[in-house]
Amino acid sequence: MSEQSTDLRETVRQRYAAAAVQVTEGGTACCGPQPVEVDENFGSTLYAADERDTLPAEAVAASLGCGNPTAVAELREGERVLDLGSGGGIDVLLSARRVGPTGKAYGLDMTDEMLALALANAERAGATNVEFLKGTIEAVPLPASTVDVVISNCVINLSVDKAAVFAETFRVLRPGGRIGVSDVVADDALTPEQRAERGDYVGCIAGALSFAEYRAGLEAAGFTGVEITPTHPVADGMHSALVRAVKPFAVADEPGDSVAAADACCGVTACCTSNERATDPSTTVAEAKADSGCGCQN
Repeated sequence: MSEQSTDLRETVRQRYAAAAVQVTEGGTACCGPQPVEVDENFGSTLYAADERDTLPAEAVAASLGCGNPTAVAELREGERVLDLGSGGGIDVLLSARRVGPTGKAYGLDMTDEMLALALANAERAGATNVEFLKGTIEAVPLPASTVDVVISNCVINLSVDKAAVFAETFRVLRPGGRIGVSDVVADDALTPEQRAERGDYVGCIAGALSFAEYRAGLEAAGFTGVEITPTHPVADGMHSALVRAVKPFAVADEPGDSVAAADACCGVTACCTSNERATDPSTTVAEAKADSGCGCQN
């Protein structure tokens, strides 16, 4: 990593550490925690009132995102979800409720202060199907094919290596898994210099990709069905957008190759090899094949 990238990452870390401390110290005041200062394009007001009202005040106050990725991802009972850059935990807690006791929600953050706040919020909420991890979104500390859904709320634009983020997201998703992300995206006509004129890096503006760059980055990582839908402007030519994409069930080894035998087949990875296993760890290989009606039953 270059010195400039290291400095940018540290600036981002300091900004969000300070935000966590502000919320934590505010929570001990007579009037409770106050929201971190953001404009109307960012923060907890982008969530429905009934969602905010069911969460700890500290989780709501620490919300700094540009959307509501839990609504985009269409989470289902029993799914495993990973939130990249989970902050104070608002999206992890909402996800945990949607996937229910048979599912699980992971939160990943590099900031100790935010992780401490998120753990406290999970305890306040009585959430038992959550786990918070320390690390960067460019090097996710989870095995491959661990989760069904990856969400993120206005964090990928802060990364100094977005190609690594897309590759790691693809890696940790199970075959058929999907992403539901809220992020800041720039008009294709804006140069990086013009984006920087509209806001700084830690303000989620200068580091944003364009629509074309975002699509190309996801497709280069292997994603299909990429959809990027702007929702509201955050600066001139800059938008909060909803990003959806899917990790295909099977991936060719090389461009033009046929589907690799080691990829997912009827709910099983490495189908009909000595390494085959069910993509759902709660079932056996035989059960997965039987449930799908797969012709390869051996």
